Amino acid sequence: MVREEVRIEVGDGGCAGWLFLPEGSGPTPCVVLGSGLSCVRDQGLEAFARRFAEAGIAALAIDYRHFGDSSGEPRGLVSGRRQREDLRAALDFAGSQPGLDPDRMALWGFSLGGGNVQAVAIDRPDLAAIVCVAPVVSGLRSLLHVGGMSHVARLMAAGARDGMRALRGASPYLVPATGPPGSLAALNSPGAAPGYAAVTPAGSTWSNELCARVALVPPYSLARKVGRIGCPALYCLTEGDDINPPELGMKAAARVPAGELRLYPGGHFAPFLGDTFDRMVADQVEFLERYLVGF
Repeated sequence: MVREEVRIEVGDGGCAGWLFLPEGSGPTPCVVLGSGLSCVRDQGLEAFARRFAEAGIAALAIDYRHFGDSSGEPRGLVSGRRQREDLRAALDFAGSQPGLDPDRMALWGFSLGGGNVQAVAIDRPDLAAIVCVAPVVSGLRSLLHVGGMSHVARLMAAGARDGMRALRGASPYLVPATGPPGSLAALNSPGAAPGYAAVTPAGSTWSNELCARVALVPPYSLARKVGRIGCPALYCLTEGDDINPPELGMKAAARVPAGELRLYPGGHFAPFLGDTFDRMVADQVEFLERYLVGF
């Protein structure tokens, strides 16, 4: 297996990526991986990508624009539209690489990345499969699950402040991506800050700050729309998720015509840790082999 640093041109900038290539000659299928709110590729994506490559499936893990090693100003700007563009560009990039099969492409997303993946899949009939890990289904329901209505109201006020600064051309008003319960951090549930800490290696490019205007972006509301996903979809949910309500993921998996559901113990970040990671990645490899390799 080889890991290559790649650059994916998209919009007014580019995304940094790691391309993991399996041994042997192609053409091979490929999975594009995108992570969650403010997360970067070095926060656990490599472990999944390596397992996929070991199974003969190439993997491309990216940093969204405005985060990590990717371009984009201001830093910490969350845009679902831009992140969906990044995933589409990464799919097109992978499909153009020698040795990769453009007819066997899949998407993988964690948390907000899972929301991005579902939204892209609704309009991409060419996808062979998707994997959604502890995904956003309803952005509003997730924020209420995290901190209740008072938390949503405080974030909206911070977002308005940042929006006014953007109109004046001033520097962004930033809020933490994660913090303790009761803080102004976007994700302040009890498990959020410890979860980020557990998956963040020394020297990570991750920065714990977001442009507060993220609170003004229309949130994902995918519960009914996922019925239009035409490819096989694997939903991997954790039973103790205190960020994205697992019951919403269960309903989404049931609504997707070719949806499959797997449940695991642990909280929101358990997919990257210990036995939950081992069980989940094994299930994902089996799923991807069925739809990308063994058809």
